[in-house]
Amino acid sequence: MGTEVVASVTDLSVAFPAGADWRTVVRGVSLTVRRGDRIAIVGESGSGKTMVGMSLLGISPEQARVRGQVLVDGIDPQRGSPAQLRRLRGDAAAMVFQDPLTSLNPVRTIGAQLTESVRRHQRLGRAQARVRVLEALHAVGVPAPAERLGVYPHQLSGGLRQRVMIAMAILNRPALLVADEPTTALDATIQAQILGVLRSGLDAGALLLITHDLAVAAEVCTSVVVMYAGQIVEQGPIAELLRRPRHPYTRGLIAAVPTFDPARPSLRPIPGTPPTRPDLGVGCRFADRCAYVSQQCRDTEPALADGVACWHPREEALR
Repeated sequence: MGTEVVASVTDLSVAFPAGADWRTVVRGVSLTVRRGDRIAIVGESGSGKTMVGMSLLGISPEQARVRGQVLVDGIDPQRGSPAQLRRLRGDAAAMVFQDPLTSLNPVRTIGAQLTESVRRHQRLGRAQARVRVLEALHAVGVPAPAERLGVYPHQLSGGLRQRVMIAMAILNRPALLVADEPTTALDATIQAQILGVLRSGLDAGALLLITHDLAVAAEVCTSVVVMYAGQIVEQGPIAELLRRPRHPYTRGLIAAVPTFDPARPSLRPIPGTPPTRPDLGVGCRFADRCAYVSQQCRDTEPALADGVACWHPREEALR
């Protein structure tokens, strides 16, 4: 990993209108991404993972209230000028969305969409842009890329559409690639191929992988951020965290991963459900689901310290 900071997030909060009030879905998130980093953000649905990724590109929903400081390649995506935002979205950073069929333009060919991107950002001529597009499609494993330029998104399989999305994202060699559940709804073979593309297609750029799948995170990333109820509850090198998780929520996520080990149950779900309004109340937001809860947990919210936000972190390694 390099030392150059590609993106920094400081005390990020994201809230949405809730009647006469605001509902906060991301609270106090701070994160630093350096060139060459491969970071996974994991957690259950609704934990705030996608909102963090969208905040990095300044594409949060219009009704969202975003507070805190976010800088990507020196640009503030919430306050940047139109020219700065055009440079940010494509040159400095790019995003692979969960469903490429709803992200690609259905009335334009694959070639037209990719060529427009590279010509707009790289100021290349039509012939040069075509060469760059074919190189990107080849890099992500699209077979017969020249033949795909004239087809529309609906004419491609889900795996090929996702490859096209990744090709579009890496086309301008961004310093930061945010990939939001890029392998959802793909079969195991295609998923493995897409993960290989993410590992090898970024050159020296940084990857922020948003996923609920710890196995996917372990295959691609070197460090992990665990989010629960809009907050970071644990973070660190992924190999160490998977072997010796300290937060009870992280331990629960790992225990819920299917296994073929006959010595342990195949699935051990975390009891209970995430809070519907994590921005309300006091104490640890995981308290009602935690086997180690104490009165201190219910009275006072733990701060993130030494990589974990818990009053009673577990120190023993998983078996």
